Amino acid sequence: MPSFDEVLKEAGEFGRFQKRVFFLLSQTGITFSSLFASVVFLGRASDNFWCRIPGAAELSKRCGWTLEEERNFTVLPLHLGNKSSSGQCERLDIAWDDSVSCASPLAHYGNHSAGHLPLTTCHDNWVHEQPHSSLISEYNLVCGNAWMLDLSQAILSLGFLTGAFALGYAADRYGRILIYLLSCLGVGICGIIVAFAPNFTVFLIFRFLQGVFGKGTWMTCYVIVTEIVGSDQRIVGIVIQMFFTLGIMILPGIAYLIPTWQGIELAISLPNFLFLLYYWVVPESPRWLLTRKKGEKALKIMRNIAKHNGKFLSPHYSEITISNEEVSNPSFLDLVRTPQMRRCTLILMYAWFTSALIYQGLVMRLGIVGGNLYLDFFISGAVELPAAFLIIVTIDRIGRRLPFAISNIVAGIACLITAFLPEDIPWLKMTVAMLGRLSITIAFEVVYLVNSELYPTTLRNFGVSLCSSLCDLGGIIAPFLLFRLAAIWLELPLIIFSILAVVCGLLVLLLPETKGISLPETVEDVEQLS
Repeated sequence: MPSFDEVLKEAGEFGRFQKRVFFLLSQTGITFSSLFASVVFLGRASDNFWCRIPGAAELSKRCGWTLEEERNFTVLPLHLGNKSSSGQCERLDIAWDDSVSCASPLAHYGNHSAGHLPLTTCHDNWVHEQPHSSLISEYNLVCGNAWMLDLSQAILSLGFLTGAFALGYAADRYGRILIYLLSCLGVGICGIIVAFAPNFTVFLIFRFLQGVFGKGTWMTCYVIVTEIVGSDQRIVGIVIQMFFTLGIMILPGIAYLIPTWQGIELAISLPNFLFLLYYWVVPESPRWLLTRKKGEKALKIMRNIAKHNGKFLSPHYSEITISNEEVSNPSFLDLVRTPQMRRCTLILMYAWFTSALIYQGLVMRLGIVGGNLYLDFFISGAVELPAAFLIIVTIDRIGRRLPFAISNIVAGIACLITAFLPEDIPWLKMTVAMLGRLSITIAFEVVYLVNSELYPTTLRNFGVSLCSSLCDLGGIIAPFLLFRLAAIWLELPLIIFSILAVVCGLLVLLLPETKGISLPETVEDVEQLS
């Protein structure tokens, strides 16, 4: 009986069929990256708010004040009495009723009392000039509640983490395409509920679920693409990440055209419903079917692939070699039970954690150049495009390990140099820091490819999802690590990033080289890699 790779070679390793599936599934990268980075625009900060005095709404209606006039009566006396107060997080500790004059509501407190009126902290009576422009104005995430915006992003990352475990396991047990389609449905439904959430608690619950299903769409589409192409074409795993970057570049355009956060949320969520049409054009992974002892279904799909590629499978291909392993449900112990699998798992988990921590840390530290949020966010995404091109040029010529190691080490050295460059040559400091950003982006993209190539088909989706969950953990830790250490010394985070990156670069040299090697089908195949 021929092996799967022999049948795939005859059916076409990257023909018209695979190109179509690749293009269709790549669109998932656009929607996922929009979800990943959407908080930047959903939670746009604004200073156009103030704290309303109790009874001011009724008085304003009785007196016929405009919103600007009410603000002048509320905030201006407060500012005159206390130059440091903006009237946003505190207000005059008074209440207005029907006895208050419309012409001069503070008159009965005395002519010179503005600077001596008592103040109190504002808790829930804020007025926003653009009440539905962002999460901040919608749910009053200002002053003492400002930390709740960070909580919303942490909840999304927690959803990614949960999805990596739960849906990674489900995809290895129930099939790639089934979990992909259910995840797309889940992201779309949760996105609608998030957009119309009646309160912040409901918003957080479905933001978490959106993260769970979002991770399911991204990881599963990546694995499907990797499994239906030949070993020489697995570079598509890098190319598909260019669509992630494309989503980063498209997002500011969407936010610029749509003025409300609900509109932005719907714009990045509703396209997931279109992916449900893939049920009729994207088949189940034949590699996965073989591991589940479903050789006939796998062969039927292979014949369909050959037909679309303008080829014809030999009649003697009545069966395909399938795994001799017993069909079992994946578990973490399978990833660490044997020496080679254990080494790969531990190194890859560290590489995922380090890449995410440094990538997000550098983005937050560098900030966005200039003052135009939309343009600067677009440019920050465009910076990542050269990374994919560099990988495409080098990875099939010199292998996976060397670019993986060099990119980490260069990122570490760039961080270290940036930390000690003087502030009076900002162009050089920025250039070296951008080199670090480019290098860690290369490392981040290579780890996707290497991770999928080092796990057997029986454990691939679960293994990739489990290891990549450390990426989400790094994303949760990054802001706390950055800001806490920067409070001690501004450049201290760069020193930590440097150490982590260089150690990672050395560790990945211990991984097997997978250039030109067929994807392993069983744990025994992984153990034989050198």
